[in-house]
Amino acid sequence: MPETGSTALLEVKDLRKYFPIKSGFLIQRTVAQLKAVDGVSFAIDKGRTFGIVGESGCGKTTIGRTIIRLLNPTGGHILLEGQDIATLKERPLKDYRKKMQIVFQDPTSSLNPRMTVGQTLSEPLLFHEMVHSKKEAEERMS
Repeated sequence: MPETGSTALLEVKDLRKYFPIKSGFLIQRTVAQLKAVDGVSFAIDKGRTFGIVGESGCGKTTIGRTIIRLLNPTGGHILLEGQDIATLKERPLKDYRKKMQIVFQDPTSSLNPRMTVGQTLSEPLLFHEMVHSKKEAEERMS
């Protein structure tokens, strides 16, 4: 899909994520698809806050994991500043992930109690090589 003239920071168009249901003992084959997310579309403008709410099991986490590409989408488009990132491979995908982060509601799954807040914030800077030392990370966070 080509870049669009939209002013949205993030556009999700007809997002689909299906999980295969397999059957068989020695030779497994796909017998059905579990449609975790099917046809979700929305846009988020720059400077705006967006929340996804719904009952347990409705696909909120799957949407988030698919947008950030922890899961590959089955179909649809994910446009970040007009660029479709739904099919990015390795290096471009790593660069994309520097721009986004998923924050889970449950603090026990989001935060490591053995790490300080500073360590938690500096970890992605070091991982994505946005800084080259812990000292540089501390300076950047100040």
